[in-house]
Amino acid sequence: HVRLQIVFIFMLFLQAWKPAVSQTAAPELSHSRGVLQRLADRAGEAKAKIKSFGETVLAYAGAYYEDHIQPVAGSYVEWGSNLRSSLWEKVQTAVDNYMPPTE
Repeated sequence: HVRLQIVFIFMLFLQAWKPAVSQTAAPELSHSRGVLQRLADRAGEAKAKIKSFGETVLAYAGAYYEDHIQPVAGSYVEWGSNLRSSLWEKVQTAVDNYMPPTE
């Protein structure tokens, strides 16, 4: 079940990534510029693409967390909090009602 969700999320990422890559035009390379400058330009473009992809992944991960994980985890947190409160009330009641044994 979890693997299917991971595959689904991965497919969504690929669908979001493919249009962004296809819309990027090939840069014009000038023969007068040096090889290092062209490499630096390509590295900058790659960095921008990776950053864009990272932002997309983060957005999908956040949406997945809000839709699937947070509702489930929230109920467990609430259950634990209620259990703790209930136990604390029982301890306080027991301490308040405690009467030392008389001899």
